[in-house]
Amino acid sequence: MKASGYLNIVVDVLHNLTDGIAIGASFASGQGVGLATTLSVFLHEVPHEIGDFAILVQSGLSVRNAFFMQFFTAIAAFLGTFLGLVAKRQEGLERVLLALTTGGFLYVACVSVLPELLSGGG
Repeated sequence: MKASGYLNIVVDVLHNLTDGIAIGASFASGQGVGLATTLSVFLHEVPHEIGDFAILVQSGLSVRNAFFMQFFTAIAAFLGTFLGLVAKRQEGLERVLLALTTGGFLYVACVSVLPELLSGGG
């Protein structure tokens, strides 16, 4: 497997962990945003995971192994959700986690998506 495949796996684990934290913390906050967060994460994950699958196949994995690796990286979302839900035990921690994950999402949008849109390439 090429280095891009390994890098994609590591980044996807971190990405899915962050998504899970956002979901768990949004439910833990009790502000009624848990379902909306889950839906938005699901809607952005479908094309994201298809793209990651293609990267893994292009980096040298078989279709079967790429599917397995996608399943493996998805486990991080469940771990993140658990961490987000457990945050409720510490007063206000779920709000801090929501702020951090939201900041991460805004950062990605500002440094990768927005410049592409402004250049006319999107």
